[in-house]
Amino acid sequence: MRELLAHIQFRGTIRERSVEPYLRMLKALRTKARVKGVLLDISSGGGGDIPSTDFYLAVKRLDQVKPVVASIGSIGASGAYMAAVGARKVYAYPDSGVGSIGVIMPHIAVRELLAKIGVEVELLHEGRHKDAYQGIRPLSDEERSKLQAVIADSYGSFVELVARERKKSVEEIRALATGEFWSGKAALKLGLIDALGDREEALEELARLTGVPSRKTVRLVPPRPFMERLFSGSASSIALGLGPSIKDSLEDLVLDSWTGRRL
Repeated sequence: MRELLAHIQFRGTIRERSVEPYLRMLKALRTKARVKGVLLDISSGGGGDIPSTDFYLAVKRLDQVKPVVASIGSIGASGAYMAAVGARKVYAYPDSGVGSIGVIMPHIAVRELLAKIGVEVELLHEGRHKDAYQGIRPLSDEERSKLQAVIADSYGSFVELVARERKKSVEEIRALATGEFWSGKAALKLGLIDALGDREEALEELARLTGVPSRKTVRLVPPRPFMERLFSGSASSIALGLGPSIKDSLEDLVLDSWTGRRL
């Protein structure tokens, strides 16, 4: 059986739609015996609370089965940093932006602006606060306080998660969880990452952890819809590349459907 390392790249904002294909792929890789370790190549300013948590959990659960090394690119902030700390080792470039441990929930009230241009919005609702977060009127003091409590809960969970993964006290991480980010150099000194290095160096660390040479790396991308793959010619190329055993052949079908290019 040909042993491989997998290279998965994520770019952009972490939203439910953008991250869902990666969640499926990371889950599937837990049972792919040929893939001995995964490089998570991530560069993102973060995104939604729940999608970021899902991303972290998918990385963490995969790392419990086989090593995952995270490589932070230009930026690994907020939810992207959360996802990265689910890996066994976290690398960043010396000048990467790392951290931004915090939670934000904007509320924009446009009622006065709409009135100036002659637009009146009437919200019919049941429930005393049902119209509070529609972006039309300012929040009341009570509503603002309740929303702040929700944000505080989410912030506390984020701080505890980072403290657990980075093996630090909650107090240590809370002192760093100001919403700001640091360079990779500073993040290393603060214990937020494990090492400085580019993707190639992170891949070499993965090779060391698994015993699989870095040259045996396959670049994986989320699977395209079935009909798109069917008419792209990939089905015929897969058929030509079947391995010597049924088991290897079936795994080739899965891996090839994810492969952008091989390294």
